[in-house]
Amino acid sequence: MLIAALVFAALAALIHVYIFVLESLRWTAPATRKTFGTSETDALATKELAFNQGFYNLFLAIVAAAGIIAAAGGHGGVGAALILAGCGSMLLAGLVLLISSPKKARAAAVQLTFPLIAVVLTLLWKLG
Repeated sequence: MLIAALVFAALAALIHVYIFVLESLRWTAPATRKTFGTSETDALATKELAFNQGFYNLFLAIVAAAGIIAAAGGHGGVGAALILAGCGSMLLAGLVLLISSPKKARAAAVQLTFPLIAVVLTLLWKLG
């Protein structure tokens, strides 16, 4: 169960690093605007907000990665706590996106699926 939890936490972290790149580094690029469905004008107007939001995603990925490293290093309690904090926050952010913008259900599913699996597997690992 531990290995599966770590794999899904890593996948969740990688997706959130990718989201960081899109939001903080490539927000106004045509391909990114197409991905998020924003016009050039809207992207330029929201560039600062997206830059900041991207870093939130990066920080969640770092927390999950720290949990993976701790758990793999034999510190199961610390690792589980960090994985649950990082992936749990990713999961909840995905739910907020889904609830607040139902038209973005696909994006929300991408954002929350791996974290959900990581949270469930981590709980099964620690409680099982």
